Amino acid sequence: MSQKPRTSPDLPWKIRLFYSTFTFAVDITRRSNITVNRRLFNLVDLKSLPSKKPINGVTTTDITVDPSRNLWFRLYTPKITDSDSTKLPVIVYFHGGGFVFLAANSKPYDDYCKTLAKELPAVIISVNYRLAPEHRYPSQYEDGFDVLKFIETNSIESFPSYADLNRCFIAGDSAGGNLAHHLVVEAVKSNLNKVRIIGVLAVQPYFGGEERTESEIRLEGAPLVSMERTDWMWKAFLPEESDRDHPAANVFGPNGEDISSVNFPATIVFVGGFDPLQDWQKRYYEGLKKSGKEALFG
Repeated sequence: MSQKPRTSPDLPWKIRLFYSTFTFAVDITRRSNITVNRRLFNLVDLKSLPSKKPINGVTTTDITVDPSRNLWFRLYTPKITDSDSTKLPVIVYFHGGGFVFLAANSKPYDDYCKTLAKELPAVIISVNYRLAPEHRYPSQYEDGFDVLKFIETNSIESFPSYADLNRCFIAGDSAGGNLAHHLVVEAVKSNLNKVRIIGVLAVQPYFGGEERTESEIRLEGAPLVSMERTDWMWKAFLPEESDRDHPAANVFGPNGEDISSVNFPATIVFVGGFDPLQDWQKRYYEGLKKSGKEALFG
């Protein structure tokens, strides 16, 4: 008798507990009228403070870009032994959460960015962008681009001298991976001088469309990412009356932008084996290749 294919990974108990807690928090705080109980969600969304004292060899500083919209980023600076001869790449990182939840200082992302900064090593800029549904498309893309312009036009006191802005990567997971794509399309058109984007790192990027793909149906039981939840988040993020074939969601769909003439940098698309959105992520990779762009898939 053949076994039924697994639809969720065998995770360590701590990770399972985190997923269960986060999923529960998402479900009890999002309302049917496409609003969010922020006060309730913040009870479980633990935040980490910046630290000028190194933690595992990494210092963190918060830099304000625009206080009127709470736009800021957290700068992760790894300690290096020879700051005169060593140059580190810069990664501008955008957190996930379906454009609706979490923040740059949410503890899981703060821990993750500290690890990236130390292990790569690299200087990490983790952007705190506005959230939907209070701020719908294109607010998040505008925030990301304004952070790049801020770095381009300002001398930041706490920015390390060994941060090499000629080797800048734009990265993000889930909604952050979506944001990375759209931000880079606009950034390469603007001819930035100080910030040179040489790559995109899209970790299980959040894309979609009106069609129900095979992976969405097959992996409907996967942790957190269900069709009902992702549909709700698209409704919270996209302009009202839009559907999931909006170009923000379905990048290479019927309404998508032709980027064949855009100088889009090399891209790595990371896909989770149990991510219901993996078919959309594969289509994103295929769309890049068809547009003549350098892309890797794994």
